[in-house]
Amino acid sequence: SVPLYLAEMAPAKLRGALNIGFQLFITIGILSANLVNYGTNKISSGYGWRVSLGLAAVPAIIMTTGALFLPETPNSLLERNKHEAAVAMLRKVRGVDDVSEEYADLVAASEASKKVEHPWANITKRKYRPQLIMAVMIPFFQQLTGINTIMFYAPVIFKTVGLGSNASLVSAVISGGVNVVATFVSIFTVDKYGRRALLLEGGVQMFVCQVAVAVLLGVKFGVSGTGSMSTGDAWLLLFFICAYVAAFAWSWGPLGWLIPSEIFPLEIRSAGQSINVAVNLLLTFFVAQVFMAMLCKFKFGFFFFFAGWVLIMTVFIYLLLPETKNVPIEEMSTVWRRHWFWKKVVPAAADEEKDDNIDGSKNGVVN
Repeated sequence: SVPLYLAEMAPAKLRGALNIGFQLFITIGILSANLVNYGTNKISSGYGWRVSLGLAAVPAIIMTTGALFLPETPNSLLERNKHEAAVAMLRKVRGVDDVSEEYADLVAASEASKKVEHPWANITKRKYRPQLIMAVMIPFFQQLTGINTIMFYAPVIFKTVGLGSNASLVSAVISGGVNVVATFVSIFTVDKYGRRALLLEGGVQMFVCQVAVAVLLGVKFGVSGTGSMSTGDAWLLLFFICAYVAAFAWSWGPLGWLIPSEIFPLEIRSAGQSINVAVNLLLTFFVAQVFMAMLCKFKFGFFFFFAGWVLIMTVFIYLLLPETKNVPIEEMSTVWRRHWFWKKVVPAAADEEKDDNIDGSKNGVVN
C-alpha cells in the first residue's frame, strides 16, 4: 500500500522522487541490518543472533505508530463520498487553493471506479492489458535481476571466495552503503530523465557486472568449484558486485515499485497493486529457496543465468514500456494509446467509452 499511497499523494512532477523515498528507506533498513549483524557477531557469548532478531521490533513499532498519524489520500476520501474532506486534503498536499482541475479528474476517476463491481474480472479486459502485463512482468523481472541473492547471501559469497567472517560482513556493509547512496541518484534524476532511461542504463550496467562476476569466478574456481582467490581478486569481485548493486539501486530497485504504482486507473488500482506485490513476494521466496542449491550446481554459471534475464528484461523495457514521467495518474491511459505497440491492443477512447456504456447498461447504470 505504501507506493500507492505515495503515488496518490504526490504531484505528478514530483511523483517519481517522492515514491522512491519508499525504496530509499528500504535500502537504509538493509544497511542498518548489516551494521547490526556486524556488531552482534562480535558478542562472544553466542546470543548475538537473538539481538539481531529482537531489534527488528524497533522499525515495526515506528511504522505502526507513524501509521496512526497518516492522513487519507484525496482518492480514498472520494471513494467514501467525503468530497469536502477530499478538496481540503488536495489543497493541503498541493499547497494551493485552486485545485479544481485536478479535483475534477479525481471525481471522474472515482465515478468510473464505482461502476466497476468486480475489479479482478475487470483487470482482464483488453483495455487494461498493458497494465496487467506490467503488473506481472515488472516484479517478475525485478526479482530475476538476482539482487536478492546478492543482498541475502553477500556474507556467504564473500566468505566463500576467501574473505574471513568479519571481512565478509564488512563487505556486506559496503554493498549496503552503495545501495543507499545510489538510490539518491534515482531520486534526483527520475523526474528529469525519466523512467526508461534509468531502467535501460541500469540494465546494461547490471548485465556487464553479472558477466564480469561470472568470468572472474569461472577463471578462479572453474567448473569444479575448487580453487582460491587472492585478496586483490576478492576486492575486485566486491567492486563489480557494488557496481551491480548501484545499477539496481537507481533503476529496477525503486522503479520496480514506482511504475506499477502509477499506471493503474482507480477502478483497478487495488487489484493491480495486489498482483504486483504477490508476484514480487512469490519470486522473492522462490529465488531465496533455490539460490544456494543453484549456486552449488551451476557454480559461476549461476551469474550468467541472471545476466541472461537482465538482457531479456532490458529488451522488454526498450520495446514495451512507455515513458510515464510527469503524467498525472488519472491521465495515464493516454500513454498506452500513443505507444507504437500498445495502441494496437488498447481500444481508442471512443470505443472504450462505448464499451463502458454497454457494461453500465448491463449493470443497470445509465451513463
